[in-house]
Amino acid sequence: MNKRVFAIGAVALASVAVLAGCRSNGSTGTSGKAKTDLKVAIITDTGGINDRSFNQSAWEGLEAWGKENNLSKGNGYNYYQSNSASDYTTNFNSAAAAGYKLQVGIGFSLEQATEEAAKNNPKNDYLIIDSAPTTPIKNLASALFADNEAAYLAGIAAAKATKTDKIGFIGGMQSDVITRFAVGYEAGAKSVNPNIKVDVQYAQSFTDAAKGKTIAHAMYGAGEDVVYQCAGGVGVGAFSEAKAQNESRTEADKVWLIGVDQDQKYLGDYTSKDGKKSNFVLVSTIKEVGKVVRDMADKTKDDKFPGGTTTTYNLKNGGVSLGLDNVTSEIKSAVDTAKADIISGKIVVPSK
Repeated sequence: MNKRVFAIGAVALASVAVLAGCRSNGSTGTSGKAKTDLKVAIITDTGGINDRSFNQSAWEGLEAWGKENNLSKGNGYNYYQSNSASDYTTNFNSAAAAGYKLQVGIGFSLEQATEEAAKNNPKNDYLIIDSAPTTPIKNLASALFADNEAAYLAGIAAAKATKTDKIGFIGGMQSDVITRFAVGYEAGAKSVNPNIKVDVQYAQSFTDAAKGKTIAHAMYGAGEDVVYQCAGGVGVGAFSEAKAQNESRTEADKVWLIGVDQDQKYLGDYTSKDGKKSNFVLVSTIKEVGKVVRDMADKTKDDKFPGGTTTTYNLKNGGVSLGLDNVTSEIKSAVDTAKADIISGKIVVPSK
């Protein structure tokens, strides 16, 4: 691909407040005069704005940016919900008609619609998350994430936490993006135990929570005591199953779930069969989508929109990370060592 790839530095990313794991309180109030006349909108994928994952993280980032600039929902920033793929183009057209000069397509499934919108509205700026156009477009920027790096660390945690040497992975729609998660996870686990069994399954959906619950039920039933879900709304079903499993077990027999995209520890509280209050989220791979939206909005506001380029976010620049939700000191040490080795280049994590 003939495009310039650059990475945002650690200092630039560090200057943006961490948003992953924070839930919006729904407030849209502002005080003071607006600090910019830029209007920014995100177009969700079919997972929806309250997916407790990818879309939600993006929205929380945009909300934070809007409030920093004394804007409010519908008056400076907004989101357009896509209930199906047929809504993508309609939502981009609606955002353009409403005067949103920066529009963000959330997820690789919006690639074609985002590219078409950029071509049809050359005076607006566009950002696509998790995808990059084959041919650069002057008013379209793209953001990619080294999901495989954070997933590698999650695989290490899973391999050290399992008591059965059997772990699972639930993906949403099979794609290059979700494959990066799966490949990194398996590589990390096998770096600890080459003989560990990693069961990789796809729901072929990002919205079917019932499918997520069914797959998770089968995995736990087969003795896979750590499951990593990278499946948007499908993951809601996996969380439901993990809670049901743990509430029917003693604490000594607990099973684990790994969160994705934001720190999902807040979804893992339960009371075990023997009456102990606990949490079943082992770790969470964090993808700073909210930071990216916020960072790109700031760049656009300052007339520095990086159109025609792709930004890669990884462990080194803080674009991805691992939330150490319920790890032991041994797991934390192993994860910290591997993270340093990835950043230094000693470990190169596969992505395919």
